[in-house]
Amino acid sequence: MRRFLLLYATQRGQAKAIAEEISEKAVTYGFSADLHCISESDKYDLKTETAPLVMVVSTTGNGDPPDTARKFVKAIKDKTLPPDFLAHLRYGLLGLGDSEYTYFCNGGKVIDKRLQELGAQRFYDTGHADDCVGLELVVEPWINGLWAALEKHFLSNRGREDTSETLTMASHASRDAVTPELLHVESQVGLLKLDDSGGKAAKVLEQNAVNSNQSSTLIVDFEASLTHSVPPLSQASLNIPSLPPEYLEVHLEEALGQKTDFSYQPGDAFNVICPNSDSEVQFLLQRLQLADRREHHVAVTIKADTRKKGAALPQHVPERCSLQFLLTWCLEIRAVPKKAFLRALADHTGDSAERRRLQELCSRQGAADYTRFVREAGACLSDLLRAFPSCQPPLGLLLEHLPKLQPRPYSCASSSLFHPGKLHFIFNIVEFLSNTTEVILRRGVCTGWLATLVESILQPYMCANHVDGKKALAPKISISPRTTNSFHLPNDPSVPIIMVGPGAGVAPFIGFLQHREKLQEQHPGGHFGATWLFFGCRHKERDYLFRDELRHFLKCGVLTHLEVSFSRDVAVGEEEGPAKYVQDSLQRHSKQVAGVLLQDSGYVYVCGDAKNMAKDVHDALVEIISRETGVEKLEAMKTLATLKEEKRYLQDIW
Repeated sequence: MRRFLLLYATQRGQAKAIAEEISEKAVTYGFSADLHCISESDKYDLKTETAPLVMVVSTTGNGDPPDTARKFVKAIKDKTLPPDFLAHLRYGLLGLGDSEYTYFCNGGKVIDKRLQELGAQRFYDTGHADDCVGLELVVEPWINGLWAALEKHFLSNRGREDTSETLTMASHASRDAVTPELLHVESQVGLLKLDDSGGKAAKVLEQNAVNSNQSSTLIVDFEASLTHSVPPLSQASLNIPSLPPEYLEVHLEEALGQKTDFSYQPGDAFNVICPNSDSEVQFLLQRLQLADRREHHVAVTIKADTRKKGAALPQHVPERCSLQFLLTWCLEIRAVPKKAFLRALADHTGDSAERRRLQELCSRQGAADYTRFVREAGACLSDLLRAFPSCQPPLGLLLEHLPKLQPRPYSCASSSLFHPGKLHFIFNIVEFLSNTTEVILRRGVCTGWLATLVESILQPYMCANHVDGKKALAPKISISPRTTNSFHLPNDPSVPIIMVGPGAGVAPFIGFLQHREKLQEQHPGGHFGATWLFFGCRHKERDYLFRDELRHFLKCGVLTHLEVSFSRDVAVGEEEGPAKYVQDSLQRHSKQVAGVLLQDSGYVYVCGDAKNMAKDVHDALVEIISRETGVEKLEAMKTLATLKEEKRYLQDIW
């Protein structure tokens, strides 16, 4: 077996899952993957590594490498390292990201760039997979092309090997033939270019299109849906992925008859530990025919005969927890099923038509249907079980394919100086319709739960458990601190700051202003810099969060400038009218904004929506710097990048 080093840097498990997939497929192609988390620095040494390196790197936060990669990145960024430090190393890197964020795939790009600076060379072109349009659109062809690239690398280094024999082994090891050219894979929103010189998939589709035309009289005219396909897919020969090996043995055993100190500072965020919806958990229990065993303990072991390499027990499943607890607190049952899960579900589906449809959705030919009816529709396991009644998966399959239920992050909306021993935060209740097979009104996993908890306080007389004359008890929730960030007030209070926070994005700035008010009370003779807040919402009378508090801060001088915009209110009798969005307000105060950032060495903080607002604010700042300094936009972008490097342009976006 020809060995290569396989490292993954993961935040929520996606990079790890992809690396494990590469490791499992490697054996089929005659390779052996030495798989490690990038944080396990005692298990590998790039300085002495002679085998090719394959890396899968995710991105977190505002373009940062994942927490598991921080130590690695710090080590390779050591400025004392010579430029040929890794000149012996050959590598291929797959970056994961989301183009809705400004710094797309930046975790992988940072590592890729630094490896190049240290002399390492690519044996395979870097791939950038975009979660905005579907990671699988880049991940799958990148993995398919990896084997030919590894073949080429080993053959060029070890010409003694029999070229024809190794290439034959690679081409016949799978039903999906791999072209020997290196694939340059790049993903953009709405644009995907793949070098498919083999053209096998296109030929299969073309041939089946011909076949379908020849038998058009037999085709029933209907639209495609989650449960039904149309030609040519419905009549195509499918290239479906191999069945993922099962590796967990699950038994249900009949059960026999603290307060944590939490310190924080304004700008910090924390995690809310939230459960899945009780109604959705009950549906799964009923659908899986396990309702009468909900209190049984879950005992999980590794199957003795599993073919899965490196099989391990899921760390997010507590030992001997109940089945009810498992589905409620441990598994992300709302997760969009990956193709490997669909492939596994197909083998537990009795009806042949339903099984065929699941196979289509996980096949290469059914990629468009998977994107449309599963990924973009936000389908989850419950939706699939409703859509395919004969599908009856075992519990172990859920543990193998459903990810860990992630805690949800929220910004602290208070200061411990202002509210000792308390932490405030705000949340919007997210509601949406799921109509994959039937229309279901759903709420966000965490916000729906929080809304239910506070209902007894906000609407006490509407609640069934209300007792006349008695105040409802405050609900308790579990929280945990998030990794320390730099979204904090400047150490020097005389430095001016600009805060941009529409909607719920205003939360951390309330903490900033509360903190600043207490500091000014404690140091009445101190010098405090100007504070600008650009706030926006849809309607002044319905969405203006913290209106009274902001007016108070403005009145007492803690907040020196408050600029508010209302995107849906219609201005009457005003020549110019109020700004619609926060970026418009920034443009209207272009000179002052530029002065704070470029002349007074001030800070700018942006909190809120990453998809639109953060990008629009970023563009507005570029235009402001360009206009006020008389430089080209490219130069203005470099200036803004410098502010980010200096941690004077800070984002807390989601």
